[in-house]
Amino acid sequence: MAKATTPHDLVITARDRRFGRGARMGRWWLNDDPIATAFYNALSVTFPKGEGFFVDSVRRFREGTSPRLTREINAFIKQEVLHTREHVAFNRHVTDQGYDVTRLDRDVDAALALTKGRPPIASLAATTALEHFTVMLAHELIANPRHLAGGEEQARALWLWHAAEEIEHKGVAYDTWLHATRDWPRFRRWWVKSFVMLMTTKHFFVGRTRGMLELLRQDGLTGPRVWARLAWYAFGNPGMARKVAGVWAAYFLPGFHPWKHDDRELIRLAESDYEAAVMPKAVTA
Repeated sequence: MAKATTPHDLVITARDRRFGRGARMGRWWLNDDPIATAFYNALSVTFPKGEGFFVDSVRRFREGTSPRLTREINAFIKQEVLHTREHVAFNRHVTDQGYDVTRLDRDVDAALALTKGRPPIASLAATTALEHFTVMLAHELIANPRHLAGGEEQARALWLWHAAEEIEHKGVAYDTWLHATRDWPRFRRWWVKSFVMLMTTKHFFVGRTRGMLELLRQDGLTGPRVWARLAWYAFGNPGMARKVAGVWAAYFLPGFHPWKHDDRELIRLAESDYEAAVMPKAVTA
């Protein structure tokens, strides 16, 4: 069986889009549902600092990569910078609605601090694991329209745009990891990436759950019934966490590569949707 690699005809393109400028979204912008809105708001709060961490981690290992991987790293950085800009704007909407995200920010800082004082390869391993998380969510977000159905236009367009680009650059961090560990024995490479993924999964779920519960607390929603609704949203319907479980587990398999499943058709699907939402306003500007 041929080893899975990044497609040779892949072109990573930074799409400079802006979303929600001058528009006021509702407090519960996704179906007027506080649970669904908290899910995405809590995730968005993590992106600016998280994506800065991804960029720094990958950039440290850019020297000595092949010309093709160097180009892909540069395109990855451009995409992530734009994602940061747009989620800063989106997060301003969150705080404009009266939410205090101080605790969420502290959780992000604490998670990123776990790699401080460690070799740069540790940050790259964490980035590789977290990029797998983002692409799992991105694939499901586009493939299953129910996740964003009923959401306000500009918010929905933002998440589809972000998801499309996450799919497009999903192999960059992993290919950089393969380059950086090219002299490692196969077992060591597998063990380190697997251990880091387990630790990353723990911190990701704990952090995002705490973030969602904090935002819901500020909405006056607390207690076992709210916890049950949140669990049902994540694992029942629409069940994002349940639906990505198999893809998460694939990370531990020998021969894993993000492009073992070529899902670029989802990029085209997302673009047709968010451009329809954004372009009419751009034309009249």
